[in-house]
Amino acid sequence: MNPSKSRQICKSCGFSGKGKYCSECGQLYQIKRISLSGLLQDIFHFFTHLESGFFYTLKQLIIKPGHIQREYLTGVRHKHQKPFSMFFICGTIAALLRYWILHYLMTTFHATDPVEVNFFKEYMVLLYILLVPLYAFFTYLLFYKSGYNYTEIIVLLFYTLSVIFLLSPFLFLLLLKWPFIEVMYIEFVVYSIYFSITFVNFFNTWNRWKVILLSILCLAIAFVINQLAENLAMKLLYKPGS
Repeated sequence: MNPSKSRQICKSCGFSGKGKYCSECGQLYQIKRISLSGLLQDIFHFFTHLESGFFYTLKQLIIKPGHIQREYLTGVRHKHQKPFSMFFICGTIAALLRYWILHYLMTTFHATDPVEVNFFKEYMVLLYILLVPLYAFFTYLLFYKSGYNYTEIIVLLFYTLSVIFLLSPFLFLLLLKWPFIEVMYIEFVVYSIYFSITFVNFFNTWNRWKVILLSILCLAIAFVINQLAENLAMKLLYKPGS
């Protein structure tokens, strides 16, 4: 008897049904034991899916900032890396690159604080994950008449900050030439340009100059919040003698 034609119970959710896949959760009814070939296939699928989705999404965020976020929210999603996944991957890459750059500056020029170096390696991504809802709150307040809800604003910021993360290490490379410059001011100018272009394309029914001013204000608020949060976190996490 063909098992796919008889009624079966899903091992995952307990739903009873016919066919190869559970109609409730989508898992196969007949589960095979995990094999080495199956595990390698899963790993291969993960990296190939990551490559196709990640690099396509990154390309669109660079050449069509704002458009891709609107596209995702209107339902075109299968081609894109999911927003939080994109944010987390880019944040992790940025944290590691910034750590290596700052570590080199610390050991070569003594131009940075060891506490700051370790912070980027250990806690930067977690801190930004915690701060995004706060950034989104202020962005939502400034653009609440746009019709987008709070969660949709979070999606906008997840994608936008993904590119900001990847820009950050390149700006930090300036420290290799000029170890004592304040990169923060250069960051603000560069990020303001990207934020403005993204927000103008995203809030495309609003007055362009109004959107530009509000986007820069959003970024300024985020900078202040970020600076305060980083300073507080480093004081709490790296107490003298700890």
